[in-house]
Amino acid sequence: MTAAFAGFTLGFSLILAIGSQNAFVLRQGLRRSHVLAVVLTCAVSDGLLIAAGVGGFGRLTELAPWFAPAMRYGGAAFLIVYGLLSFRSAWQGNDGLQADGQGAGSLKAAVLTCLALTWLNPHVYLDTVVLLGSISAQYEGQRLQFGLGAVTASFTFFFALGFGARALAPLFARPRAWQVLDVVVGLTMWAIAASLIFGH
Repeated sequence: MTAAFAGFTLGFSLILAIGSQNAFVLRQGLRRSHVLAVVLTCAVSDGLLIAAGVGGFGRLTELAPWFAPAMRYGGAAFLIVYGLLSFRSAWQGNDGLQADGQGAGSLKAAVLTCLALTWLNPHVYLDTVVLLGSISAQYEGQRLQFGLGAVTASFTFFFALGFGARALAPLFARPRAWQVLDVVVGLTMWAIAASLIFGH
């Protein structure tokens, strides 16, 4: 139980901060648009990456030196474009203002965007594969429990964020609130992209 609790608390703390992936889940939850598919995509993706890290594949960047820079700059480019789309949505002020999900985009588009925000984000690999993988080595013989704890944290967080966002629906019935959210999302995307480009 100690290893599982350690995995849960560490995993939860790593994904708690608002990032590109979390901002997208929050927005989908507010719009009530394909929420189950989005939170499952995030949680399962996190689970696969955690399993890879705990399973001993954290040395991928050592075996393939080109992998880290490719993911960093590719992820930054994607975040810049996504940020631009968020700013455009805020400027137009008429995109996704209803919380019922009407006009919120297709299921395929939502899942593909979620996959891109997850798998093209180098911070995800650093947090899950490298960091959780290396810390799990401290729990030799209990790595499975540690990994299950971290995976449970991911499922708990994303389901709470996606479906809990509905409590904020009355606030986001106003177009101005959506515009502010879009600006915050855009700034978040650009801030993460800048950290990827200039922070190494």
